[in-house]
Amino acid sequence: MDITLIQSKLYWENKEQNVAHFEQLINGIEEHTDLIILPEMFATGFTMNASTYAEKMDGKVIDWMKKISSKKKASLCGSLIIEDDNKYYNRFIFIEPNGNIHHYDKRHLFRMGEENDHYSRGNGRIIIEQNGFKIFPVVCYDLRFPVWLRRTKEFDYDLMIVVANWPERRNLAWKNLLQARAIENQTYVAGVNRVGEDGSAMYHSGDTTLIDPKGEIICQTAHDAFVKTFTINKTMLDEWRRSFPVIEDADYFQIG
Repeated sequence: MDITLIQSKLYWENKEQNVAHFEQLINGIEEHTDLIILPEMFATGFTMNASTYAEKMDGKVIDWMKKISSKKKASLCGSLIIEDDNKYYNRFIFIEPNGNIHHYDKRHLFRMGEENDHYSRGNGRIIIEQNGFKIFPVVCYDLRFPVWLRRTKEFDYDLMIVVANWPERRNLAWKNLLQARAIENQTYVAGVNRVGEDGSAMYHSGDTTLIDPKGEIICQTAHDAFVKTFTINKTMLDEWRRSFPVIEDADYFQIG
């Protein structure tokens, strides 16, 4: 499967400018791709003004995602501020070229940034199937909670996608946790982050990363905006898991 990672600056609380910017970047993708990944809250930046910038699932940015996905004949994903049943969610949106939508609501809300005061947390995980891969989407701070991310026989996946607005001041944790999640779950991990300063004067160095199931880094890029496409290999993943079947010795647990 070919996946495209887009690391970019974000225009603070400006949906129109962000959408136009990402459309230009996506239109510039010349190689084949099956999946395009944008950062967390790609339309607004990591704002706590949820009521001002939220949209519903039939909103303009969702419609734009559908249009782009159909045009590129590739799935498109990233997170948005969504209002649902009078609550606000940091929602991971995954749209297929045929218009099918999958979504995951961020479970772990970043209390140090008061996200838990403005958003409701999700309470369920999802698996999305594409091109023979089982894809597990999560959002930013979720990365710090390995139990939530644990691959098991009952909850099996091949690619973890982490979309983020992860600041440079904590990028050591970002890099190490992405690699740890790949190693312990024997899975591909794609961590897509933003670059530049946000409206809270928080600087982001990007460090967008793609890691293989053995924990080897395929790509890790800091500071500069980029659009890069990589091929991930299901045969290699399956062979590694068969030759080194860690999951057979895993501990059983349930998430409450």
